[in-house]
Amino acid sequence: MCTNGVNTSQLISGIQQVDEAVALTRKWTHRLYHLSDDGGQAGTAAALQKVQSLLDEARAALTDAADAVDEDASKFQVKLV
Repeated sequence: MCTNGVNTSQLISGIQQVDEAVALTRKWTHRLYHLSDDGGQAGTAAALQKVQSLLDEARAALTDAADAVDEDASKFQVKLV
């Protein structure tokens, strides 16, 4: 559906694609965390654990963005001319 010149379905799909990319990056980061933790590299493991947390926050923010698309779209009314 287009709202105010923006195809909201495409916008939400784009946000979902970014979320999927971040989810994959988080998965790889998690694997690297375990690799470094199992290898006794505590500093690296701690840094990667922080990255995981930040990626989790990014995914939550993307969910908020997708929700905002729906909220913003509901504010517009389509008028026939």
